[in-house]
Amino acid sequence: MTSRLLQRSLGSPDYDGIRQALRDDTSTPVISVRGLEVRVAVLPLFTHDGRQAVRVSSTEPLTHVLVGVDSASGRDVTLLVPEVDAPRVLTLESRDDAGVVGSARITVTPQRKWSVYVVHHSHLDIGYTDPQGTVLRHHLDYLDAALRLAEETASWPDDAKFRWTVESSMPAVKWLAARPAEMVESFVRYGREGIIEVTALPFQLHTEACSTEELHRQLRFTRRFGFPVTSAMHTDVPGAVVGLVDALSQVGVRYLAAAHNWAGRSVPYLHGGDKLTRPFRWRAPSGNELIVWFTDTPHGMAYMEGNTVGLTDSYELADDLLPRYLSALATRGYPYGPGTFGWQGPDAPREPYELDMLHLRVQGAHADNAGPSIVPASIARRWNEEWAYPRLRSAVNSDFFRHVEERYLDRLAVHKGDWTDWWADGLGSGARPLGYVRRAQSALRVAETLHTLAGADATEEIDAAYDKVALFNEHTWGAANPWEDAEEAGDSGGLQWTRKSSGAYQAQDDAADLLHAAVRRFAAALSEAGTEGGPLASFAVFNPATRARTDVVRTFLPRDVVGVEVPITLVDARTGETVPHHEEFVDPDDWPTRPIGRHVHAVVPDVPGYGYVRLDVVPGEAQAPEPVDLGDSPAIENEFYRVAYDVREGYISSIFDKRAGRELVNGDAAAGFGQYVYDQYATAPHFNHLSGHVGAHDRTLLGDRAIGRHATITKCQRTAIGEKLVVELHGKGVDWIRTTIELHYGVPRLDLTYQLAKQGTPAKEAVFLAFPFATGPATAWELTGGVGGPDVPRVPGSAEYMLPIRHWIAFEDPELTIAWATLEAPLVQLGTIHMPYAPFPPTLDHEDGTVYSWALNNIWDTNFPAQQQGETTFRYAVTSLTVAESATTDVGVGGRRLGAAAAAGLTEPFVGALITDSPAATETYASVDHPDVLITSIGKDSVRLQSLAAEPVEATITMPGREPVEVRLPACGVAVIGGRAHEDR
Repeated sequence: MTSRLLQRSLGSPDYDGIRQALRDDTSTPVISVRGLEVRVAVLPLFTHDGRQAVRVSSTEPLTHVLVGVDSASGRDVTLLVPEVDAPRVLTLESRDDAGVVGSARITVTPQRKWSVYVVHHSHLDIGYTDPQGTVLRHHLDYLDAALRLAEETASWPDDAKFRWTVESSMPAVKWLAARPAEMVESFVRYGREGIIEVTALPFQLHTEACSTEELHRQLRFTRRFGFPVTSAMHTDVPGAVVGLVDALSQVGVRYLAAAHNWAGRSVPYLHGGDKLTRPFRWRAPSGNELIVWFTDTPHGMAYMEGNTVGLTDSYELADDLLPRYLSALATRGYPYGPGTFGWQGPDAPREPYELDMLHLRVQGAHADNAGPSIVPASIARRWNEEWAYPRLRSAVNSDFFRHVEERYLDRLAVHKGDWTDWWADGLGSGARPLGYVRRAQSALRVAETLHTLAGADATEEIDAAYDKVALFNEHTWGAANPWEDAEEAGDSGGLQWTRKSSGAYQAQDDAADLLHAAVRRFAAALSEAGTEGGPLASFAVFNPATRARTDVVRTFLPRDVVGVEVPITLVDARTGETVPHHEEFVDPDDWPTRPIGRHVHAVVPDVPGYGYVRLDVVPGEAQAPEPVDLGDSPAIENEFYRVAYDVREGYISSIFDKRAGRELVNGDAAAGFGQYVYDQYATAPHFNHLSGHVGAHDRTLLGDRAIGRHATITKCQRTAIGEKLVVELHGKGVDWIRTTIELHYGVPRLDLTYQLAKQGTPAKEAVFLAFPFATGPATAWELTGGVGGPDVPRVPGSAEYMLPIRHWIAFEDPELTIAWATLEAPLVQLGTIHMPYAPFPPTLDHEDGTVYSWALNNIWDTNFPAQQQGETTFRYAVTSLTVAESATTDVGVGGRRLGAAAAAGLTEPFVGALITDSPAATETYASVDHPDVLITSIGKDSVRLQSLAAEPVEATITMPGREPVEVRLPACGVAVIGGRAHEDR
């Protein structure tokens, strides 16, 4: 009894409940007598001899008669009538042994003749159901099984042959490397015959966590299979960045099947998603487009819609449910009604599905990571023997799209722009490893460029590091029950997160190793080209950004090169002028485990983009000056800004732009600038999918909101290169908060660093850092492979309450442009803080100019880690430019350009390479003449470009020793110019 009690009391509705809801919603009660009910459904079922079906069900066995047409006995019967091309009214009589129980007039209506493409695949969660290695080995076994099933059904009718779609290419790549030649040959043959299809994405990605280069590199595997890859699948993750369209298009992919597991966390149907027709053409600003098919939970458990209607269970169950599902698609906005799945359901109008072709996913079992099964193909075989329509085809993913493209392309709606991800809030659940990954993304671009300029080919190592970065950005972040710590299955949360997070740290280490090696190789190449003698040492200060800029370099001078007791001066080799610098010694008594010498910090003016300036180290008259203690002063400044900190309140009270004569901080905002905001929610932890069952229509579930308190100035100093203020605070959720505010002389940028000693807790929580600007609303923000903005189109149903950005947001008004940039933390909310539960109501009045950086959170109850702790760093930058000044700078006019410039200080810091001889005082390796075009990296065989412009542009790329190259870039597009950059050194 107890077990029955629990089974009936807990959890979401099971398949039986969902299926019964479909039966009820697609049939009409026509007779109700003495507690007996008869229901009728006119369904799109056609026999081979030209009749169509009427399904009749009754609560007791009866004989059901369509008078003058057909009859049958039982609880559930199928009656056949001649196919109609206009509504036809018939009489139904239901009889028992005593005679007619009741009768009703029913209308038989014309029905569509459907073609259903049953796409058999396995959703790849690298983890979740088992530790990661176990899952991947299983997926290799699935490919073995797929070959066997393909062979077993080779003689079956073509529509019924077993076909297998490899949802993610990574298992196929691993399988090809681990199987004998004869199996590989069979795999390739089946691929060419359309029996097996490998889709383009290596695994299911949080695409908004990817850098643009990373996203493109992850598609290089599409050329490895011996047959074309024309489609992609994006399963489980609800949404994708606009850059995915360009990335897929560049490798020849034209089709994308998406399946959005809402899990109750997202409500696109309340934000325009009801206008997103299926299929549709998804177009990027570049003009590239994909044909997209998508399903979501109200269409049948997202990517389980085929399982929901019985295609994994039995012919009998599919025969009952599939026609009802098709009928519901044709007559209702969603086939399943509100509440069917136990959480937020659609309550917005939507047009019924209008085509007579359907893409229907099915998995071998009702689970993620399920293996292949012969059952779907067996059902298709028997089905097509029994019924003329719907026609079932065991299909690979691209089959459906090719037929849609041929027949309906011009009828499909076109949707443009970003398809903002709804699950991206989960990225905040692993803030520290995510920060490491984002640093690695930046370091890898610089490492590849410097290797190339040094004449070294590090492509293989760079690709391998990008693969580790991408594996962290794969959508599975943990176990089904991430708070558990078993050794297998869905409770292996501790094991899974250990591996997942360690991959992020390893990726960052690999990137750092590659950058370390690249700097040494670059230095060696320059030294070989230089002349001997001269200064004590030199540094080549390399600028990995596209535009020339003045910025700070931090580099190391070992004591075995120049003794720490030797005073030094830095000299700009271009001009002979002294460059002020600051030194920090590594004392062997304090750090015996680290290289001994001095860290040298200097602001180097006008370093060309993708070029270097030589700084010579010459004997000085005295040691570099010690920092000047500014006491308890809560203010610092340089020639561009004056920044004041309110110690009592715990935030920056003023950022005064001296050039504009204007305050940048909105002093009337709800939160102070840089203020630490800690929210706790009144929901319980450790209940799987609880957050998907919780709705929040006001602030009731906001259990507590706290801010940083008890600020203490721990350092306020002036050095030769600028001024720095360090403040420590205390707050809920952390042991301490350390805020470092820096201004460098000659650099028109404010640098902010927040370090949190995070306390681990399973309680539902979020940390925000507030940035209220005295300006209007944001006008543009950086996305992976694109630029968003309030007037930039987005795919209907995209998330509105938050944005997962790459690095920058721009604000513009008639006199001033402001740019805000983030390095580690991609999640932002504009204007207010929203509740993290659907439908995400705001908790504060909206303020146009305020950015809330959603630094970290613990919201999810499955997949994402259950808590996070430890010291975690978040870095930000702020810069501004008046309209008058912008006309005289390399940045030029526009928030997009200023945003990129602000981000460069975080993502593309100057690199100091120690050289022993004296090469040229300066050199530029690549330049581009259009202010909206960025060089993102220089590789062994290519120069990669990205445009920020909202329209197509033409640009000329110049490299020493080579003819200039003219290139046309589409709007917000990317381009690759071939050639070996290092050969012309």
